[in-house]
Amino acid sequence: MAISWYPGHMHKASKQLTKTMRETDVVMEILDARIPVASSNPMLAAICHGKPIIQILNKADLADDICTLRWQRKLNLKSGRTCLTNGKNNILSLGDIIKAANTLAGQEGLPNKANRTLVIVGIPNVGKSTLLNKLADRKLAKTGNEPAITKGQQRIRLDEKWYLIDTPGMLWPKLEDQTNAYKLAMLGTIRNTAVEPEDIAWFAAELLIEKYLPALQERYQFGNTIENAEQLMQLISQTRGGLQKGGRANLYKTAEILLNDVRSGKLGKLSFELPSD
Repeated sequence: MAISWYPGHMHKASKQLTKTMRETDVVMEILDARIPVASSNPMLAAICHGKPIIQILNKADLADDICTLRWQRKLNLKSGRTCLTNGKNNILSLGDIIKAANTLAGQEGLPNKANRTLVIVGIPNVGKSTLLNKLADRKLAKTGNEPAITKGQQRIRLDEKWYLIDTPGMLWPKLEDQTNAYKLAMLGTIRNTAVEPEDIAWFAAELLIEKYLPALQERYQFGNTIENAEQLMQLISQTRGGLQKGGRANLYKTAEILLNDVRSGKLGKLSFELPSD
């Protein structure tokens, strides 16, 4: 099935963000370190109008370390941008963000002002609100495993100079690259009600067999080579209680098991895009 998810509140948030950019000095874009390309909003360049951008490779603790480092090096080569990583084992501080924002503002020759504005943007469920709460050292934004928790903008003072504007997670009207759309759904960016979980799990199974077969063997305790998604789903059903009467796989339950394992890191550190992709 073709995936598309752009509810009304995202359209409204996009229009609000365009207006907010008039007072914005620096943009902070939160990316999923496992899929930096698929999790970057292609509309952002037009909305930002050349504003300097701090890109955060978030959830780095769930991604392959070497791959994340390569992505950081590549993204740091772009003019007017800087790239940082954030994860449970390498948590960014407020000082890290302000230092990066001040450096970019200086490099880009922004006019000196008494107050500056940093806008935080990202797709749904990329960990934007969790990062914001950690930076502020208090709960400012709702968090959860469901996408689209934040529905409106909020303005927060970071220090004597910088304000931060938090914005809702946004996708874009048409997900033209369906491979990227399936990656987004696989990692929980798109609500389950907008997709068929069985299709997403099938996609994940094929990707994992190709890239991370040893991780599958370790997690689901099988020694033989799995040749296709159907075999993997049947095996997961047998070993994780996903069978229904007659010994057939309950595909919905099996899909939930596999997707939860992918999203939570139970299969290890996974990266689904390489800098050369």
